[in-house]
Formats: sequence, structure tokens, C-alpha cells
Amino acid sequence: MTVLRIPYEAEDFPSGTLQNGQSNLEVSWNDILWAAVTVGRPNLQYVFKHGDASAYEALFRWSLVRMALEQSGPRASRLRRTAAATMLDPTEKGAVNYFLGMTVCKLFADKLLNTPWLLHLDVFREHLHAVLTQRSRPDLVGCANGCTNGQEIWHAFECKGRISPPTQKVKDKAKEQAVRIESVNGSACTLHIGAVTYFRNNVLHFHWRDPPPEARGDIVIKTTPDVWRHYYAPVLETIRRHNPDALGSENPPLVPVAGADLTVGVHRLVARPLAAGQWEEARGIAADYAERIAADGYQRDGLFVRAGDSWSQRFSE
Repeated sequence: MTVLRIPYEAEDFPSGTLQNGQSNLEVSWNDILWAAVTVGRPNLQYVFKHGDASAYEALFRWSLVRMALEQSGPRASRLRRTAAATMLDPTEKGAVNYFLGMTVCKLFADKLLNTPWLLHLDVFREHLHAVLTQRSRPDLVGCANGCTNGQEIWHAFECKGRISPPTQKVKDKAKEQAVRIESVNGSACTLHIGAVTYFRNNVLHFHWRDPPPEARGDIVIKTTPDVWRHYYAPVLETIRRHNPDALGSENPPLVPVAGADLTVGVHRLVARPLAAGQWEEARGIAADYAERIAADGYQRDGLFVRAGDSWSQRFSE
């Protein structure tokens, strides 16, 4: 599968985090589809408490990506906006761009900040209800890999999506929203990142920045083991829907997803706790054995998403 390159610009990151300036992030469709389904946002299961809803949520997220992004051909390395995406009405474009903003931000957080574990603030709705009624707040908090045994490193992300290059006002607004997070589990957020995913001449680009905050945040978050259910449930329920016995195997098989031309799976080290609903335990095991899991061809969180050949073809409306 062709290596895809997303042009990006990083600004104002402190020394020791990542290099500022312009570059390209190399990713694959596998990475994109993994990021789309694990961005940690509450889904239909959160409302209906029914497993099948998470499976449909996964298909919905993957379908959004398929409708919105494409390669010009199997050998093309840039991701482009599809003709179908350009024909959406403004409200629809806003929803699609918002979702792409979170997905692409997760890709960059994982690849460049060693932070694969991202959760949407709506996960914490029960104890942040008053805060979440306000519009000016970030979208995501991310836990750096190895975020176990009390050594927690958290970052805050505001993720915007635009159909054109962002203005300075948009960049500043993203940063203002990101700084509202003061701490997670008692640990002050290390980075407060304003991120914008956008298109230039219909080619996908990304911009993020982390200048020092000018004001102290006012949102304090405390996680519970259950929050990681939102992270894992879409893939988990997709596997159960297509192969109910897969998670009970000592070496869980990879499972084709009907009609989506992709395959999903769970690494054997995290399959058992996930099947039992032990979300925090599964996340801890994945963090502790991240290198071993990655060496086996899985993402570091223990999940596997592989795109079929059709994903490198032009989107057919």
C-alpha cells in the first residue's frame, strides 16, 4: 500500500517535544482508519447502552472517511477532498470537517507525540456538565504512552476542521480553547495544542501550535476505568458482530468487515480483559507492552485495522 504524506506545520512547541517548521507526516490508510475509530468520542452505545450501536458507529466513522478523502490513484501520496465532499451543504461540511479534524489530530498525536490514547471531553460529561454547556472548550485530552503506575503525562487538544487554510484568528481561537484544561488526574497538562486540519487546493494539510498559555485553565478532569470503554467499544463490537467467537480464542483471528473492505482485530494480550469489560486493565497492558504489540503488526493500543485495496482507489459516488 502506498505511503501517504500529509503536509503540516508545527509552531511554538517547546524544545524536546517535536521540531517546529514544515514537514510531511507519513501514514497509511490503516493508520487513518484506526484513528477514526478510536478517537474516544461517545457514540450511540453511550445513549442506548447496546453493543450493536457501537458496531454501526464504527461503520459510520469509516464511511465518513471514505466519502471525504481519497487518493488520486493507487500511487498518489496526497490525500484529497472528494467531489462528493465538496457537494455537501454547509452544515454537513461542518460536521465532516469536525470529525476529520479529530481524526487527523489523533494521527499526529500518536506519530509525533507518542500519545495514542485520546478521549473526547464528552466522555466526562457527568462530572463536567456545567463546563460542557459552554462552547469555548477543547475537544480532546490525550494520555502519552506509558501513562500507567501514576506516571501520567496528559496533553489537551482543540481540533478544528476547515475547507481552506486557517486565518490567524482561527489558530488563536484553537489555542484559547485548548488552555482551558488545567489537569487530568491531578497532573497538569504538559501541552495545550490548537490544531487545524484543512484543505489547500483540495489537498489535506495540518497545522498545530503550542505557545505558552497566557491564562491558567479552569477544567479539572478525573478519569475512571469506564471511560476507556468509549475508546475500545467500536472495534470490539464490530468484531463481535462479524465473528462472535473471535475474542474467546487464545489467538483472536482477524475479522473481515462486510461491505467495508477492511479487516479488524485485537491483540491476544488485550483480548481477554476487553472481552470482560476490564477497560483500564486492557489499556494498561497495551501501554506496558506497546513495543511488543507494535512488532506484531498491531497499533500500540492493541487494535488492528487493515484497509483493503479499494481504499487506494478514487471514490465512486
